[in-house]
Order: sequence, then C-alpha cells, then structure tokens
Amino acid sequence: MTELIGTSIRKLHQMLASKEVSAREILKAHLDQINRHESEIDAFNCLTDKLAEKKADEIDKLVASGSELPALAGIPIAIKDNICIKDYKTTCSSKVLADFVPPYDATVAIKVLQAGALPVGKTNMDEFAMGSSTENSANKLTRNPWNTKTVPGGSSGGSAASVAAGFSVVSLGSDTGGSIRQPASFCGVVGMKPTYGMVSRFGLVAFASSLDQIGPFGRSVEDVAYVLSTISGHDPSDSTSIQQAAPDFVAALTGNISGMKIAVIKEFLAEGIDPVVRESIVAAAETYRKLGAQVDEVSMPNFKHALPVYYLLATAEASANLARYDGVKYGHRNKEAKDILSMYYKTRQEGLGAEVKRRIMLGTFALSSGYYDAYYKKAQQVRRLIKEDFDKAFAKFDLVICPTAPSTAFEFGSKTADPLSMYLSDIATIPANLAGIPGISLPCGFDQGGLPIGLQLLGPALSDAKLLNAAHAFEQATEFHKRYSPMLSKVTAS
Repeated sequence: MTELIGTSIRKLHQMLASKEVSAREILKAHLDQINRHESEIDAFNCLTDKLAEKKADEIDKLVASGSELPALAGIPIAIKDNICIKDYKTTCSSKVLADFVPPYDATVAIKVLQAGALPVGKTNMDEFAMGSSTENSANKLTRNPWNTKTVPGGSSGGSAASVAAGFSVVSLGSDTGGSIRQPASFCGVVGMKPTYGMVSRFGLVAFASSLDQIGPFGRSVEDVAYVLSTISGHDPSDSTSIQQAAPDFVAALTGNISGMKIAVIKEFLAEGIDPVVRESIVAAAETYRKLGAQVDEVSMPNFKHALPVYYLLATAEASANLARYDGVKYGHRNKEAKDILSMYYKTRQEGLGAEVKRRIMLGTFALSSGYYDAYYKKAQQVRRLIKEDFDKAFAKFDLVICPTAPSTAFEFGSKTADPLSMYLSDIATIPANLAGIPGISLPCGFDQGGLPIGLQLLGPALSDAKLLNAAHAFEQATEFHKRYSPMLSKVTAS
C-alpha cells in the first residue's frame, strides 16, 4: 500500500469513505514506512502505534456502519514530545522528564483524537523546545530527510521530518520563536504558527508562555488547513485562549487573491540572507504579482532589535516555567543528595542540558534585582515597538512576506559551538511570536544542493484564513510542493 504514502487528507478521506481502503491499511502503510526508515531519520522518541490501532479500528467501524466520518478520520499524525498524551511518556527530549507519564491529554490531543486522527508517535525535539536544529535533544539527533547530513531545523525537527519522510500525513509542533516555520522550511513542508490564543496551550509543556503556540505541519496548505480547523477554538482550560469558535479554514482556500496588497519586508532581503534564498523570495513576490496582487516593499526598522528582545523575554519566562523541575513533584531526582538544597542543585545539574541551563541563567539574570528595569522591562517596551511596526504595515497591506530562514538546512555541528550564529537562524521568524500574529512557511525554491527554501507569509492577528488562502494560491501557481524528499520520492515512485 505504498501508494498511500504522500497522499493528501482529502484523497485519503475519499478513499476511506468509498471503502477503497481501510483506516487499518492507511495506518499500516505509514507504520511500514517508519519501520523502513526511522533508523535513518530518528524522528520519534516513542511510537504510539497501539493507540493508533485502537483509533483505526474505531474509524473502520464507523465506515462499516455508514456513519459520517470526522474531519481527520484515518489520518496518521505525529505529535511533538512536549504535548501531553495520557499514559504515554512526554519527555520534552530532556533527561529531567525521561520517565514522566502525564495523567491527562492536551486539549489539541483530545481534538485530533475526536476528529479520528491516528497518532503514530511522539516526535523528537530540542530539549524543552530550546534550539533551532534538534541538536539539543537529550535523546538523539533527528536528521533531515532531504539530506541526512543536515539538520531538520528546530525545535520541532522531529515533527517536520516525520511529514517530509512520509511517516505521517501531518504533525503537530510548537512555535516559540519559529520552531514550526523554520523546520518546515528546512524540510520542504508547510508549517503554520496560528494567531496567539487561537489554539489551546493546555497540555503543552511551557517554555515561554507569552510566545508559545501549537500549530500544524503538512505537505500541502490544504492539509494544514484541515488540522488547524480541528485544533482551533476556545478552551476554558487555557486563560489565554481566544473566545471564538474554530473557523473553517479549508473553505477559505478559494485561491483568489486578486487585489490583495502584499509587502516584502525590506530588512530581510539585505545582508545576512543567503543570495539563493533572496532570489527565491524575489521570484515569489513576482508570482504574487502575476496572480493579481499588488506587491511593494515595506520597512520594519525595529526588527533589528527582535533577536535580543526575544532572548531576554523568552529566557526570563523559561527561568520561571522551568523552576518546577527540582526533583520534588515529578521528573528526575538525585537520590544521593543529603539535604533538599543539594537535591535541587544536583537534580537540575544532571537533568538539564547545556542550552537549557544557559537560557535559565540568562533569564534569571534579566529578572534579578537591579537588572529587571534595564533588561526585562526595556525588552517589553521594544516588543511593543516591534508590534507597532507590524501595525503600521498592516494598515497599508494585507500581508507581508520574507524568507522563513536566512539559509537552507546546515550540516550537523556547524553552529553548535557558536550559540549566536544558531540564534540567528530564527531572525525572520521571531518577530511574529513577539507580536502574537500568525505566520506560515511553504516551499518556494531549492538551493544548488537540492535543499528546500521556505517562503514566510505574515498577517495581522486573526488573519489566519487570509494567510492560508494566500499561501494556497502561491502553492497552486507553482510546482515546489510537488517535489518530495528523496526518501519519500522512492516510495511514491514504487
């Protein structure tokens, strides 16, 4: 059943409803793909195949009874390992949570299960979502299906790689500063960060609560729209959840963008952006002109401050959120300590990785007495200026576009010795998290080595449907989405 690998949600749904294929067969095809290639990619921290088999049997009973099928019926989905699934380990790829089994499901997990999705596994990630390459995982290195010598991006590298390798049709990740969009760019798939508050964060292990957002990956904009429609909507368990019903994002994909006003962010076509990436973004802007959109340039003068602002605010929030991992209530505990204070020290020393410790120390410093006003408060003020840059742009334009990442996927180890160089990987994605606006990345080209290039679209808060439609229009006008990773191409060609 290899023809099921690489097939869209719409097509699989039609095949399932017409009884051409069963949910069990769809699941088996993807589990077989995992068995064939997981040793090459290492996308998963654990498989949830038993849960998926149970859900597949439920879907097949619905098909047999002639009942209406839910939106994601029979669709294999991978879930990032910082999103809780009851009775399955949620490790955040950290030693400190190596044996943590949550007693409840995240709201998004409940929603995708109710929609009939088949969860195939929990995906590898940078520890506590802190990283841009999935090299900070305490468990393993996830490799890019386009070139296994290169990183898949991060922190949701396992979720992006799972879709690119055909292990799942779609996946869920979390995005704090680009952790969905950047790996989507590196792995040649579509990845979306919704408007802050549109998707519940209940059951997502927190990194930086004012920035974190769960979102979907897929091989097409339509597949992403299906998942986003499923997981969106108000959740009383999340105090930051927007009080509105989930829109039908699939119905919004008309492909008509005639008259839409789109601006290219000037600062992200300047020095520091790989020339081949820049050329692809310029070409993408021209494609939008041909589709009937009005395209111009816009300047975002405060974006130059986004990186330091992010790494002050995110680390400050992380230092507070991660204080709970002290060996008292759950997670790893040093059992040789003679008193509670030394237990705290040794537990965190043993359980947390170097990058997590670096960010906790930076955040604690920024919040400390005598430095709070100079660093944390000032960063919040500049965050507002970045938001105002977006507000001014969206007063004139419907959307803005720029590269998702300044380069294509880089080789393992090439940036680990230089944290600042690694942090620059997220320079184009961070502003959206600071402003709470939606962003989407989709393929728009390839470099000389055949690695994917990502185009990022950003819109004002709650413009998610418009953003998806503009991305869909570009996708339908180009051929980039029809190229699969070499690993997936071999399966679909057989």
